[in-house]
Amino acid sequence: MSKKQITNLLSWSVLALVALFLAYTKGWIFTNFESISPKQAHEMLLKDKNVVLLDVRTPDEFSQEFIEGATLIPVQALNDTLFKLEDKKDKTIIVYCHSGNRSVTASRILSDNGFHPLNLKGGIAQWKSDGLPVVH
Repeated sequence: MSKKQITNLLSWSVLALVALFLAYTKGWIFTNFESISPKQAHEMLLKDKNVVLLDVRTPDEFSQEFIEGATLIPVQALNDTLFKLEDKKDKTIIVYCHSGNRSVTASRILSDNGFHPLNLKGGIAQWKSDGLPVVH
């Protein structure tokens, strides 16, 4: 194999790994939970009393705005505070962050611990973009 062929092979391998990493962090692959649109989440929150809302952003972000009815547990603290959600194991938990990345991580943690999470696609940013209400 020539030096150019090896370089091309390595370049394509790195590109493939970056694509896989991006797909994993966005929750597009290797998930054991579903992602739903803000409109689907809004409908569920209005109609189903067995659904709870979990905000996994920072306290500073939460203090600026949040979706009404949300409980704040930052994703960094989620593993250590799962006990706060024990009474919610029989409920569906809609998880959101700002743009949908941290909520994927949180949804993985919840799912791995016996909860039933749904990831909010696009986070609170998409929620607002869809014209849905937030509390300031």
